[in-house]
Amino acid sequence: MKFGYYPGCSLSGTAREFDESLKALASAVDLQLEEIPDWNCCGSTAAHNLSHLLSLALPARVLALAEQHGLNEILAPCSACYSRLINARHQLMADEELRKEVNDLIEMNFTGSAKVLNVLEALFKVFADESTVKVVKPFDHKVACYSGCLLVRPAKVVNFDRPEDPQAMDDLIRKFGATPIDWPHKVECCGAGLTMARTDLVCKLSQKIIESAEKRGAEAIVVACPMCHANLDMRRADIEAFAGKKYSIPVIYITQAIGLAMGLGEKQLGLNRHLVPVVFPEKTKAAPAAPEAQPAQKAEE
Repeated sequence: MKFGYYPGCSLSGTAREFDESLKALASAVDLQLEEIPDWNCCGSTAAHNLSHLLSLALPARVLALAEQHGLNEILAPCSACYSRLINARHQLMADEELRKEVNDLIEMNFTGSAKVLNVLEALFKVFADESTVKVVKPFDHKVACYSGCLLVRPAKVVNFDRPEDPQAMDDLIRKFGATPIDWPHKVECCGAGLTMARTDLVCKLSQKIIESAEKRGAEAIVVACPMCHANLDMRRADIEAFAGKKYSIPVIYITQAIGLAMGLGEKQLGLNRHLVPVVFPEKTKAAPAAPEAQPAQKAEE
């Protein structure tokens, strides 16, 4: 199986461990990731706040490059990148005049032939065949699957999973031995790109997510978005100062959780790069049952 690969800026920098774990997983399941040559930034949150045309042109160029290289399915692991690519494709395919304007601007011919996949869609394709689900050590933990804002929204554009109570990540991680908890914060915002400008808001929103997961007994929060990971992991000290309490729950990528279950090493998966140590509670073994008391023998008469 082969996907066009768009790492975007975050997987090339601050979310390097997401890139490492995805590539380690790809090698383990014989998945080919062909990086789109000469890719550019998707614009993230900044472009569409400044210029609507720019917010379309940046992802359109990436999509046009993929088309030029014969890549029919593009994996965009970062939720923000996925959102920008799939939204731009949706808008441009619905407006021929706008598409022509953007094509003139990027001096390329975007046709919309390449489909954009998020990381969960790609992993479901990979593990559709149960023979590829090779569990060496089951990920036997209670986890809070956190999709965040962008992975399932807007529903009519992404057409993926349930927008208010997504189940895809839960279903996927069950294949590898985990037990997803039922919790109300699956798609609540963590503060997203406000992490620098409004750290106070990020702390307030992220603290609610972490508190909810810990309260319901989760041993880890599983994410599929570099921005969510940065806010819940990198901002942990700020969150704890805001809340006035400590939180030990680690935040890991879905690719890392699956990789651990498949027997891949922690360094291979980039777990050493996290600021919050990825440590799970020790499983308590049930005490052996006490031997049944033997009835006393009758004294001989």
